[in-house]
Amino acid sequence: MTELTAKIAENVSRVRGRMAEAAARAGRSADEVRLVAVTKYVGVEEIRALVRSGCTVLGESRAQHLCDMARLLRDEPIRWHMIGHLQRNKIRRTLPEVDMIHSGDSPRLVEAVDRIAGELSLRMPMLLEVNVSGEADKGGFAPEDVEGFLAAAAELRHVEIRGLMAMASLEGGPDAARRDFRRLSQLRDRLRRSCPAAVDLSELSMGMSGDYEAAIEEGATIVRVGSALFEGVLP
Repeated sequence: MTELTAKIAENVSRVRGRMAEAAARAGRSADEVRLVAVTKYVGVEEIRALVRSGCTVLGESRAQHLCDMARLLRDEPIRWHMIGHLQRNKIRRTLPEVDMIHSGDSPRLVEAVDRIAGELSLRMPMLLEVNVSGEADKGGFAPEDVEGFLAAAAELRHVEIRGLMAMASLEGGPDAARRDFRRLSQLRDRLRRSCPAAVDLSELSMGMSGDYEAAIEEGATIVRVGSALFEGVLP
């Protein structure tokens, strides 16, 4: 085992341990929460080390980098998740490479993905991104607009809505982050009572390196962790 692989494996083990502890504090099983390892700052060797450490579900926020890494790492058992804003002109190239899109941030994007997925004979799991913090520089559905979109989402033929995604407030620290995670969880629980049968809201993608434990305690089923997996590796 190389020094790089050993260090990343140590980081992965620590993160998974903290995930399990957070789940236990919330009375949940660790198996209820999936780790998406975010690779936007690293290269091929770091990604290979992640895979050797047991992380095979990887998240990218940039479509170009995702497609480049997917091409270079065809030999690895990686399932890619698109977690950042997806420009409409990148949809066609990106869809064949990914297992899930977390960032369905507007009706226009979701409908474009549905159309192009149909042209490519694909079915694409997708989460609706919600701007729970209300920050003007963030994308996503306003919380009050999600319910109105779900009826249209139920009619999509090539996109499968699987849940909601959010990023915590950039300001306000841990308390603000927990508040935002709770808002998303409560929104999901409310919407589940009336959403169309064709829409599945079981997934909550929330929490990153600085706040994934709070996210798990508030109901996250997916956490997107990057920098915590590369401590001692990147400058």
